[in-house]
Amino acid sequence: MLAHSDGATIFVADNASSDDSVALLAQEFPQVRLIQLADNLGFCRGYNAALDDVRWEGSLVNQLQQKRTPKERGLDWVDTFGFAYYVLLNSDVEVTPGWLRPQRELLESNPRIAACQPKIRQYSENPEERQQFEYAGAGGGYLDELGYPFCRGRLFDTLETDAGQYDDQRPVAWATGACLLVRATAWHELGGLESTFFAHMEEIDLCWRLQNAGYEVWYHGGTTVFHVGGGTLHKSNPRKTYLNFRNGLALVYKNTHPAELPAVLISRVALDWVAALRLLLQGATPDFRAILRAHWHFLKRLSYWRARRRQFPPRLRAAERAGVYQGSLVWAYFAQGRRRFSELPDHLLR
Repeated sequence: MLAHSDGATIFVADNASSDDSVALLAQEFPQVRLIQLADNLGFCRGYNAALDDVRWEGSLVNQLQQKRTPKERGLDWVDTFGFAYYVLLNSDVEVTPGWLRPQRELLESNPRIAACQPKIRQYSENPEERQQFEYAGAGGGYLDELGYPFCRGRLFDTLETDAGQYDDQRPVAWATGACLLVRATAWHELGGLESTFFAHMEEIDLCWRLQNAGYEVWYHGGTTVFHVGGGTLHKSNPRKTYLNFRNGLALVYKNTHPAELPAVLISRVALDWVAALRLLLQGATPDFRAILRAHWHFLKRLSYWRARRRQFPPRLRAAERAGVYQGSLVWAYFAQGRRRFSELPDHLLR
């Protein structure tokens, strides 16, 4: 990463690790700035705390920058706010030469663009597997009419091979948190990630709030990174099931337009129960219980979610947001057998 990050300042946020990674980092990579958090704050609170520290340091850097000529400033990414952009980058992502500059240039070309992601492919030692898209972001994030997330290049468990079909640039509904370039002013304006999510769907929530606030989220297919995926929680872990279902309900409740919320929420609850009963019949009792806990904990914190909804009011209907499929992905995939993004009807895609 240090060799391919185009003059950016690299920070590593240590989420109260218990191994020797901090000592190793200081010894092997002294040029990296280390932010040590006293407790394991999870993905969301950890990033929020770390970027608050980065913001403070960025303001100090900016004071020094103002004393230099534009030519001397070069590629230092600061403005009057501090650092102009943040990159949220997972530790299990392998970057490639030139991966960052095209995304930065995209944001600089349009002040309404607040976030973007590169193409995400699988990290693997197998050359064929490296040609496959990865679950977390693939060719850009979409939502269906009920708020279910999917990607170009990945519908449920079906992954496509990268054959250049998503080498474009376009607005999307969400950009992956595994490798997310975000405008610093927009990040702080909206309060960063939803801290109570802990992990999973937090970037979708942020991108949805960005759109409701008048910003755009983009995908840039001219640059590629490789993601291991599942490093924190495997998809078979009931904890991941719990977070996905709880956060999924909170996601749609917080961000769906008032006129559309009742129908969307009722449908999501009904489909969650169908999924829970299916897991129970399959013998996956821990996952069944995880969904029940997810619904119970969502209801227990309903007053909090309501307050967050008032803080960042949903202003856009589904038809007004980029990256929304005006249909049910569940129906398209399981009932109609549509396994690739290109098989979804064009007239239902925005």
